[in-house]
Amino acid sequence: MSKILGQALVVIAVLALVHAAFSTYEHLSTLKALSRPTGTLPTSIILEALISLGLFIPGIALSSDSLEDVTYRGELAKRSIDEQDARMGFMVLSKRGRAIFGDQQ
Repeated sequence: MSKILGQALVVIAVLALVHAAFSTYEHLSTLKALSRPTGTLPTSIILEALISLGLFIPGIALSSDSLEDVTYRGELAKRSIDEQDARMGFMVLSKRGRAIFGDQQ
């Protein structure tokens, strides 16, 4: 249920942002036609863009899948130790060294 609600919020937010962008284009083209290229955007357009951002963020959070475990313990739960540690190990030469060279320190 929350996934559908999240997707609906995202769609509403995107439509509101597109409407704010179109309203900005209309406002700037009107100012250009009146030979007044300088001017601030109306607060309604800014408010509409901020509301669309405010709807988009929770919409994405609600419509996303659950987070996966990315710890080493979570990786080991999926794999065996042979798959996880499938590399050549280092040879331990200290045992043979004592037999060959004696106790030289």
